[in-house]
Amino acid sequence: MTYCVAMRLSSGLVFVSDSRTNAGVDHISTFRKLHVFHQSDERVMVIQSAGNLATTQSILSLLHRRCLDPQMPNMLNVESMYDAASLLGETVREVIARDSGANQGGMTDFSCNLLLGGQIKDEGLRLFHVYPQGNFIEATHDTPYFQVGESKYGKPIIDRVLSYDTALDQAMQCALISMDSTLRSNLSVGLPLDVMIYPKDSFSTAQQYRITEDHPYFAMIRKGWGEGLLSIFAQLPPLKLDN
Repeated sequence: MTYCVAMRLSSGLVFVSDSRTNAGVDHISTFRKLHVFHQSDERVMVIQSAGNLATTQSILSLLHRRCLDPQMPNMLNVESMYDAASLLGETVREVIARDSGANQGGMTDFSCNLLLGGQIKDEGLRLFHVYPQGNFIEATHDTPYFQVGESKYGKPIIDRVLSYDTALDQAMQCALISMDSTLRSNLSVGLPLDVMIYPKDSFSTAQQYRITEDHPYFAMIRKGWGEGLLSIFAQLPPLKLDN
């Protein structure tokens, strides 16, 4: 299991991913789930992955390898983010068909879910959720974020706080608190976190960070959020259900 959240806002994009993978309770590993394709002053694209690790690694390997051949459609020469989402979906179908075909009759789940967000020059910000079947949906003003993986614990805080016009710093705070709620409730999601803030039209990947257990800011907001919840709970009026 994993947890990734991506937000498309009026002023930019926010991405947060955990890095834990499980193959049983005695086999827990750390793998990066946030991947960046970048051409200076021309495009920035971020892919977040959840699901079968072998599948997602194969997908990313193929995407990177095909970027070396300018004659092939690839993440560095597609003309739009929609085309990038289509290419990602085709690659998902290709890998799953290949691996599941070689495992006919097996019980392995080869599926994965991917988030793709970014910007190509002369186009606005876009964010997509690509499904295991290779089809996808796009974030809108009314639904400015997507989650993949263990989403249920972190969803309530996002729904209460986030809107399309939320500032990037506040959106990142919201995403980190959403992640903290998930970390507390599900041991299959774990640190370190990979996060990125992308300001609109910047074509910069400078704001990428890795957050570990001892990161001072993350520790501070985890503590502050927990204490704040307890304080608000203590201030609720006495229970009266008979009227």
